[in-house]
Parts: sequence; C-alpha cells; structure tokens
Amino acid sequence: MHVLSLTSSLIFRFLFLISTIPISSAKPTTSHPQTLPRHRHRELSTDYYSKKCPQLESLVGSVTSQRFKEAPVSAPATIRLFFHDCFVEAGGPYYQVKKGRWDGKRSTATNVPPNIPRSNSTVDQLIKLFASKGLTVEDLVVLSGSHTIGFSHCKSFVGRLYDFKGTKRPDPNINPKLLKELRMYCPFSGRSSRAALPLDATTPFAFDNGYYRGLGSSMGLLGSDQALFLDPRTKPIVLEMARDKQKFLKAFGDAMDKMGSIGVKRGRKHGEIRKDCRVFL
Repeated sequence: MHVLSLTSSLIFRFLFLISTIPISSAKPTTSHPQTLPRHRHRELSTDYYSKKCPQLESLVGSVTSQRFKEAPVSAPATIRLFFHDCFVEAGGPYYQVKKGRWDGKRSTATNVPPNIPRSNSTVDQLIKLFASKGLTVEDLVVLSGSHTIGFSHCKSFVGRLYDFKGTKRPDPNINPKLLKELRMYCPFSGRSSRAALPLDATTPFAFDNGYYRGLGSSMGLLGSDQALFLDPRTKPIVLEMARDKQKFLKAFGDAMDKMGSIGVKRGRKHGEIRKDCRVFL
C-alpha cells in the first residue's frame, strides 16, 4: 500500500504552504433576537431562517465552497468549529442542517480543556467525554471520521515519532513508512514547526472512509485516532465504517445532527443572535 495517494513530498509540501493561509469568516446576516417570534428559539429546524433570510443557505454555501477551493483547510476548520460550539460554550456528505442555535452569553477559557478531546486522549477518556454530552461509542467513532479531511501540526503527535510514553522510541503502532515521512517534516524539536500534515494520509482531500482504512494499516496520525483501532470497544465500528463508505456518510450526517442538539440555548437570558460574532450584545 502506498503511504500517500499522491507523491508524499508533494502533499506535505502543499500542506505546509496552505497552513500559513489565514482563514477568515463571513459575517452573518442574522437579526437581533427581539425581532424573532418567542417560540422559535426553543427548537432547531431546517427552515429556521426561511422567512427572515430565505437566501441564507445559498449565500453560506457559495461562500464556504469558494473558501474551500482557496484554502482546503477551511473545511475541517468549519467542522471543528461546529464541534467546539456544541461541546463548549464559546465538501462531504449532504444532510439537512437544523438551524436556530443562538450564540452563548458566556465564554471562559477554563471550560475548554476538559470538554475537548486531546491528540493523546485514551479511548476511556474519549468515551467518557462523549457520554457526558449524550453521545454513544458509535457517535465517537463516526464523528472521528471528520479527520478524513483534517490537518494537524507536529506538536500534536511529535511524541509518537521519537519518545512514545517516555520510552525514547517511536510508537510501535505507527506505520514505518509513515513514520519516516513524518520525521522528515517534524524533527525532534518539531513542536514549533508550522507544517500542517494530513490526519488521513491516504486521501487527504476527499471526504470518504479512507481515514478508517488507514487506521487498519497503522496510518493514524494522532495517538487518539490510532487507539480507536486498537480498542475492542471501538475497533468493530472502525472496521464497519472502513468497509462501507455510504454507511459512514449516512452515519456521519446523523451523528452531526445529533451533536447539533447539544447545549442549545433557550431564551434571551442564556443566548443571543449576534450581527458581529466578535461582540457580545
């Protein structure tokens, strides 16, 4: 099996270049909560903005599609933003996105670390975190599939390359060919490297189930990803997603819909819709 679907040096060089491109967000065209009917904030729906902004989906779709063409890293960044918004107050499968999530009125840095998976999280830690949000083990594995188009910097996995768990040796569960490639771009002092490397080295620019197939060949970039293939609670789901791309895409849409219902704000006391996302109303 090839380590990469394209020439490895070409992919890594390209990812290094695009990792320096700044990502900006388009300002939303939503209104102040006072202009919305009182009952609309109590549930999410696919037509939440159908009357206030009927062109919303086409506008957002055109902007995000163009941005992805200009900077492919914007796609996984958007998914991660959605994940953060659902877990912390602060080009793939098509599915109907329920709208109506209001912005929270409080955001504290201390809430982030315990609510976000780490690159070296154990499966026990991941299952516990997802369960605290009402998500299952299957949701955990399926949502991890978003790493099919994600990227990561050396500091998140350099320990696996040189000093795995203090052994002074690389992680034995990493493909030797991948290890050689990664060491080229992430030297031992690579914690400060600006290189952005693909979480799915097999098909880094396609939203497919290549991420799961890669785990079966020890191609997981992050320790927390590869651990999903090693744990008996998650391995069967990894294998199932690796076998059936369409099943993964359907499951991913369902899991994203489920995650979108986490922590929905109810009422103006707890939420708001901002015209400028950087400013509290």
